[in-house]
Amino acid sequence: MTGEDKTYRRLQQHLDKQAIGFPATMSGADIRFLKYLFTPDEAKVALCLTYRPAPVGQIIEKAAREFPAEQTAQLLESMFEKGAIGWKEIDNVSHWHVMPLVIGMYEAQDGNPTQEFLAAARAYMKTPAFGKSFLAVKPSQMRTIPVNQSVTAEHSIVTYDQIHSIVLASPGPFVVLSCICREAMALKNKPCKKTSRLETCMGFSTMAAMVLRRKHGREISRGEALEILQQNQEDGLVLQPANAQQPEFVCSCCGCCCGMLSVHKLLPHPVDFWTSNFYAEVAANLCQRCSTCISRCQVDAITLTGADGTATINLSRCIGCGLCVPTCPASALQLRKKLSAIPVPKNEQDYLEEVMANKKGAWKKARMIVRVFLGMRH
Repeated sequence: MTGEDKTYRRLQQHLDKQAIGFPATMSGADIRFLKYLFTPDEAKVALCLTYRPAPVGQIIEKAAREFPAEQTAQLLESMFEKGAIGWKEIDNVSHWHVMPLVIGMYEAQDGNPTQEFLAAARAYMKTPAFGKSFLAVKPSQMRTIPVNQSVTAEHSIVTYDQIHSIVLASPGPFVVLSCICREAMALKNKPCKKTSRLETCMGFSTMAAMVLRRKHGREISRGEALEILQQNQEDGLVLQPANAQQPEFVCSCCGCCCGMLSVHKLLPHPVDFWTSNFYAEVAANLCQRCSTCISRCQVDAITLTGADGTATINLSRCIGCGLCVPTCPASALQLRKKLSAIPVPKNEQDYLEEVMANKKGAWKKARMIVRVFLGMRH
């Protein structure tokens, strides 16, 4: 192994120790991906970062054996411009941190993903090692919240489950981003079946500030954010913000393009790996067997069953997005709130600390994967 390869292996091992892991692979896809996104010198500086944002002065001090202060600062900026690391301004001081592949480095390429990057990312994300690590993250990186038309007063829904409340509570700024999942599928000549729009994902607050610093997204007003989200709901997209009461992003996802929902549809009991506080329920006596709900469902949770073909909800697949509720012509569907609500971390940092505390060892991850493929509940 060359000195350069050793640097990338050290970076892989360092990233794997963070809250959201980056496991090694037998195929070498992990190193090929890192070589695409980091130069050798950038990799050395990235070794000085963790998932906890650190002030630039502290990073310069850690990297002093390898680089002078000015070069370290330049390398931080070059990694940031490529979407390889994250940035936050805290108390008017630049702070830097590593990002996971998902949600992080991959999504940072939206707007102009190259075929080479997508191929490198896809090769790594398809490996068993990545899949095992991805499914082991607890709590899940994203959660599902109901579309507004499906929520009634009787739900007594907490504010952090309502997209309007999230947007209104955010201090801003707001940005809209192209969905990299739809961009990737379009490059494969597989356009989205739900919407022709690419600008459907959003960043709020500090994430929006990071995106604007890279000149990577389009700044919008609070009102525009609400209008886009309303259109997303009408198009039948699932609202998936970060798993925090004060989320910094919200994705609007479809079952044909979204990587997260694609994984969901592959699992026998996907709700075991999802954060959602609602589920859909059918009033069988009202169902008209029209199958409208089937086309609206993005996770294959609804089927027409029995001699009369009544809509039936598979509760191990339903993520409680509520897309099926407002379009049912017979008003036969409604959302129900789960008896035991899943707690949601306050913010992104609290979420990462919880993931770190719950991080599984290799044996526990392997046992979990065996249970998944045997169809056992997690």
